Amino acid sequence: MKTKTVRQMTMDEFEAMFQDDDACKAYLASRRWPNGVRCPRCGSDKVYKLNRSWHWQCRCTTTGYRFSVLVGTIFENTNYPLQTWFRVIYLMLSSKKGISALQIHRMIGTGSYSTAWSMCHRIRAGLNNEEFRKLVGFVEVDETFIGGKAKNKHSNKRGGGRGPSGKTPIIGAVSRGGKVVARVVDNVDTDTLDDFVNETVSHKVSLISTDDNSAYRYLDHFFNHSVVHHSTGEYVCGAVHTNTIDSFWSMIKRGIVGTFHKVRKKYLQLYVAEFEFRYNNRKNPDIFGAAIALC
Repeated sequence: MKTKTVRQMTMDEFEAMFQDDDACKAYLASRRWPNGVRCPRCGSDKVYKLNRSWHWQCRCTTTGYRFSVLVGTIFENTNYPLQTWFRVIYLMLSSKKGISALQIHRMIGTGSYSTAWSMCHRIRAGLNNEEFRKLVGFVEVDETFIGGKAKNKHSNKRGGGRGPSGKTPIIGAVSRGGKVVARVVDNVDTDTLDDFVNETVSHKVSLISTDDNSAYRYLDHFFNHSVVHHSTGEYVCGAVHTNTIDSFWSMIKRGIVGTFHKVRKKYLQLYVAEFEFRYNNRKNPDIFGAAIALC
């Protein structure tokens, strides 16, 4: 059956919806407080609007706590108009393999490349706060490695352990037809993999599929677990395969190699979160609104 395409906002629709900062702030307020404005400090809805646009006051302190629609968001204390931030978010969400900070700098006209880079990272940090529910159904678990070839690195920067030397390991789990969860980890030993699966996968799962990595050997004790033997050239055995999570890894690697070119380990989780958010909202026609609600 052919997959139905989910239509998202076009550039013309975006520009028509967000013509100025007031339109952006109204949209942000509606996404942030869908049931009415609440104090970001105490959560109370007993607030009253001030004469200054998009500002309110709460009685949670003796002098009254004043706040704006930007307080507590990634846009707080920014020197750029909210409209510019919205454009950057739109561009990041519209590019399946991501868009580089250098390209953002060229298109938006930020003062410097570092400004565009900082904006993109703040947005990724916001997307990383997405609420998560444990995966159910048919789940695939796998690990991959990101980074350059060890032979191109200085000897003191070459790593060890399982997997390509010098690369950063990532573990992920995906529910077929559903969501993916991915984490940057220090290693892919048995304890790390078991902890990740227990954190992200429901014990009511129908089936967990993994490859024949021996680190997954204890999953049989707690889950309905089956293995596909990649070491012998087996990639599909009935319902058992890891093709879905492998396609997600391919998308991340193509994005990092082709778009970002290189990513430092300390920032890798932010990039993974960006790809994770886009994947999890691939069927959401209002992916932009979902992103604004998190930011």
